[in-house]
Amino acid sequence: MSEFNRLRISKNRGFYNVKMNHNTNINHKKSYSYLYRYFKWVLWISFSLYFFTSFLLTINNNIKPITIISTSTNPSSSVISRALFEEPQLISSKGITESETLPLKVYIYDLPSKYNSDWLTNRRCSNHLFASEVATHKALMNSDVRTLNPNEADFFFVPVYVSCNFNTSNGFPSLSHARPLIQSAIQFVSESAPFWNRSMGQDHVFVASHDYGACFHPLEDIAIEAGIPDFLKKSIILQTFGVRFRHPCQEVENIVIPPYVSPKKIHSTLQNATHGKRDIFAFFRGKMELHPKNINGRIYSKGIRTKIWKKFSRNRKFYLKRHRYDGYQSEIVRSVFCLCPLGWAPWSPRLVESVALGCIPVIIADNIRLPYSDKIQWSKISLTIPEKDVHKMGTILEHVAATNLTRIQKNLWDPSNQRALLFNEYIQQGDATWQVLRSLSNMLHLSHRQSEGAQPNHVVTREIEGGLVEDS
Repeated sequence: MSEFNRLRISKNRGFYNVKMNHNTNINHKKSYSYLYRYFKWVLWISFSLYFFTSFLLTINNNIKPITIISTSTNPSSSVISRALFEEPQLISSKGITESETLPLKVYIYDLPSKYNSDWLTNRRCSNHLFASEVATHKALMNSDVRTLNPNEADFFFVPVYVSCNFNTSNGFPSLSHARPLIQSAIQFVSESAPFWNRSMGQDHVFVASHDYGACFHPLEDIAIEAGIPDFLKKSIILQTFGVRFRHPCQEVENIVIPPYVSPKKIHSTLQNATHGKRDIFAFFRGKMELHPKNINGRIYSKGIRTKIWKKFSRNRKFYLKRHRYDGYQSEIVRSVFCLCPLGWAPWSPRLVESVALGCIPVIIADNIRLPYSDKIQWSKISLTIPEKDVHKMGTILEHVAATNLTRIQKNLWDPSNQRALLFNEYIQQGDATWQVLRSLSNMLHLSHRQSEGAQPNHVVTREIEGGLVEDS
């Protein structure tokens, strides 16, 4: 019995010893498992934080938060308004050529250099507010809608630069040479090829990007008196001037185009707008005469800019400056409302700059006809104040800021609006030159080729400057 007890005790002890060893192994395995799981969690959290931070940085590079400040124009002021807006990216880095969707072909006359390229020795020629004549030419030259065979053309573009003859005394373009230069170009094309003569230029396109378009004068009364020259009255004019009533300077087939603003400069301004705050409530920089009547007795801006200065120059919510500043786009990108009053003519490059830089245009120019109004919903992205109500502007802007500011800004910041007002070297879907072509595609009834049903004719080929043409 005692031996049995000893044996049982021994067995129990042996079992106990085995059990102890087994528990020890389990404890080690548990410790190792806990460490392994802890390490996996730390590693997972670290990677998650890394990728989440990278995502935030990417988003911040593409979208800039815009704080709307509606109290003071003092740059040091930073009172946060009722809303924080995220402004979508306005610049499209890539363009999609959609020439295949535009059912037309354009032939570009290869004129002697005195009509165009000679003027480009002055770099300002391709960059000032009238430079849409240069920009349109360049874009069409690079476009798929261009044809080298004039017999395939629906329209004929005549590239004459008339806005680059800058006055040495005041720097403004002189238009005294415009009529004879264009008339000379027409004589050249009519003598070199048959396409002008068959319709007297009905399907020929010119650019007149000055104050009063094809009347070729910066002062309205003289422009009206001179009128559109007879040799252009059957042609199609791309012009910055347009009004919603009968006017001698638009009594011709015309397309209202935007004034030229450099897309590169717009892009640079947006890139450099680091703080992203719109701390200027209402902005204008430009000519504001204390006494609007000039030495010739003419009243500049119908006196509207003078009224704005006298009424609002001491109002802290209005940031008004009368002197030129090359970096004024950096002020536009900080502004909620940008004033666009008429000058000598109703239109202004401020209209394009405001839209392109996300500032609501406040248009003060009665009956103005705006560019591409069948494409751009101007009533939803801008404000129009009658000239007679300019003294009420402060109250009007405050009311808008308190009611539907968010909706207007959302509409304005649609990138298609900016794109439609900027000329690019290569046509992009929806840009300013693309809009011209779209408008021309609605005027195909003026095309001689279309009216003739594009029927093949007996032709004789002969050489003119820039290529071969065929006489019907």
